Amino acid sequence: MRCMVMVKASKESEAGVIPSPELLAEMGKFNEELIKAGVLLAADGLQASAKGKRVRFSGTKRTVIDGPFTETKELIAGYWLWQVRSMEEAVEWVKRCPNPHPGESEIEIRQVFEAEDFGPALTPEVRKQEERLRTQVAAKKRQPRRA
Repeated sequence: MRCMVMVKASKESEAGVIPSPELLAEMGKFNEELIKAGVLLAADGLQASAKGKRVRFSGTKRTVIDGPFTETKELIAGYWLWQVRSMEEAVEWVKRCPNPHPGESEIEIRQVFEAEDFGPALTPEVRKQEERLRTQVAAKKRQPRRA
């Protein structure tokens, strides 16, 4: 199963405080373990919400909201995308993770939907479309991006 592992933001991460060299080194070692185990699919840290935007939908209306966003505990500072055998395995990996922030931190694990999770709603036509889109994304990753 694939899962997204999200590091919740802190006051420090929202203030734009960069992790210490020691924490970056510890996280680097942890990420190397994930790679060696075949677990890590993707990982990145996120800039503070002050540099972000939200788009609120209401019917056909779209409203853009500029950051920063106030509820720090609801924000994400970074993420991993993992391939694991079970939620329990993901939890065991998170327990091995260095504490991402000074003091208290929280990491959330969410399972990614797979095609079979959609059951009959994933018609053969939608399945073909999804496969075509994934192939296009993979091909784009191999091409340099134009400005």
